[in-house]
Amino acid sequence: MGEKTGRLSCVMIAAVMFCQLAWTMDLKLNDKLALVTGSTAGIGYACARGLLKEGAQVIVNGRTQEGVDAALAQLKKETGRTALGFAGDMSTPAAANKLFAAYPNVDILVNNVGAFQAKPFEETTDEDWSGIFQLNVMSGVRLARLYLPGMKARNWGRVIFISSESGLQIPVESIHYGMTKSAQIAVARGLAELMAGTNVTVNSVLPGPTRTRAASAFIERAVAQGQSAEALEKKFFEERRPTSLIKRFADPDEVASLVVYVASPLSSATTGAALRVDGGVVKSAF
Repeated sequence: MGEKTGRLSCVMIAAVMFCQLAWTMDLKLNDKLALVTGSTAGIGYACARGLLKEGAQVIVNGRTQEGVDAALAQLKKETGRTALGFAGDMSTPAAANKLFAAYPNVDILVNNVGAFQAKPFEETTDEDWSGIFQLNVMSGVRLARLYLPGMKARNWGRVIFISSESGLQIPVESIHYGMTKSAQIAVARGLAELMAGTNVTVNSVLPGPTRTRAASAFIERAVAQGQSAEALEKKFFEERRPTSLIKRFADPDEVASLVVYVASPLSSATTGAALRVDGGVVKSAF
């Protein structure tokens, strides 16, 4: 067999293996309706895109109609599929109720919306604590309260809280943020217990430092001031997250891959778990 023929055979074998892998990894999401809050950028957007690629119908959420429309257009361009949209501030009960009225039969709820605020503890106000709690925690509590009864009645559903490694290792630069991430883990575990004996699972996913829009903007500002992006990233992990094993920011798609699997029927035995996709930041084997 000539060298050219051998190379061609290798390419054909690789193609067949890829097709077999793609077939065996069907996540069986074609008939599912997923809601991802805070999904116009970052991890939420990556989750929406991943779910769309796997065949789910997806509701994209953001604060403004302009932001939602831009995300829908980009998702259409990247996946060839048309997502649904809902503009609303999920820190408010009114927005949650309006969303539920528009889309009452959600199968997969990804509570992703949230905010981070770096602020010295002694400078934080009651408003800081209340505001971040309403957005990061109560948005998911309200939506779970609305959607879980329907999931239980249909005997199938997935609720996923996007928490953080900061919920396990509270960052001193944002104690109030860490508190909300711990709270999400607690709520998820409690709801999983509540759904015991059903085909409704509830989990939390704990990303580590991720290259979200906020992180990218911070790096871009530093680069504009003459700093090296590589040096800045290295310094961050040396000083702020020295226990990281990958020593870099994760890409949102790396987080979304886990979320999409947990959202699928294939993850039926995974519930009540705090699943880390933190790059090894949490220094624990468990």
